[in-house]
Amino acid sequence: MKVKIMRNKFNAKRIVTEHGTFDSKKEYNYYKTLLLQKKASNPSDRVTDIQTQVRFDIDVNDKHIGFYKLDFLILYADGMVEYVDVKGFKKGCAYSLFRLKKKLVEAIYSITIKEV
Repeated sequence: MKVKIMRNKFNAKRIVTEHGTFDSKKEYNYYKTLLLQKKASNPSDRVTDIQTQVRFDIDVNDKHIGFYKLDFLILYADGMVEYVDVKGFKKGCAYSLFRLKKKLVEAIYSITIKEV
């Protein structure tokens, strides 16, 4: 498996693999855990599909405000859908902006985003 590592503004190492690009080691490790869950025997634990970097447009009153990229949209064998964003650095302006966008997306799309 070929892995290329680059750094981002929070000094996290961006990981590039044959599975895609991940913004941090933490995000990549979470993805590897989801891959293992594809083999689970219990339907409530078994992952059937993993979508990464899912884009949600933030539109209010027909005006485009911006967008939000979700780290993982996970589908389980029992039909459950989970929206997950992996966070390592939970301080500063970037985290405040993330929380605002998260709340907007949850309100607009009637979903709940799990932060890990």
